[in-house]
Amino acid sequence: MNLFLADLRAKARWCYQREDFRALLKTCATDGTAAMLLYRLMQTSRRWRLEPLAMLFNKLNGIFCGCIIGRGADFGPGFVLIHSQGVVINGNVRGGSEVHVEHQVTIGAEKNETPVLGNGLFIGAGAKILGGITIGDGVRVGANAVVVKDVPAHVTVGGIPARILRHHSAKDDSADSPETAPPALTDQDQEQEQALRGSTQQESSTQATAAQAAELSAASR
Repeated sequence: MNLFLADLRAKARWCYQREDFRALLKTCATDGTAAMLLYRLMQTSRRWRLEPLAMLFNKLNGIFCGCIIGRGADFGPGFVLIHSQGVVINGNVRGGSEVHVEHQVTIGAEKNETPVLGNGLFIGAGAKILGGITIGDGVRVGANAVVVKDVPAHVTVGGIPARILRHHSAKDDSADSPETAPPALTDQDQEQEQALRGSTQQESSTQATAAQAAELSAASR
């Protein structure tokens, strides 16, 4: 349970900017924490080769938390589900430490290849990360972004398809505070976003829908 305790501390820092006993207790009652616990129980069961138990925790997470995480998905310490509803993560995904995930996020396969995630990530609500791509350390993925290409470290990306909106220094990349969430787009960004959406939204939406459908079957593998 050491990994879950690390996850809980990371979420307490995110929610309350501290990790004392009171903050940890309050964090236990926040949305997403139950899904984090069920994920770690599933992961531990699989490590001990208790596959039926791992499958049980997988199904409980989907039924009670609305969160589908494949049994083989592997995240380092500090894995935080800020909200769990609608999260779908393929069982072959590999993630580093301090990965923070909002609701309705899909991290899935494209042509049987899955993403590799770095450390200290924030993934905004509704974002899709698809295919055999690499996301660098300290990346912030904006809400509803569709990421289908490699992303270098220490940048904020957004849009459909996602593009780099800004660069930031490594010292600004702590994912332990809501302040690390990607800021709102400027007027110029929004105009560019509309132009991008007009030419690419249909193709990206089709990719995301197909990938999410594939996740529902792949998550139980």
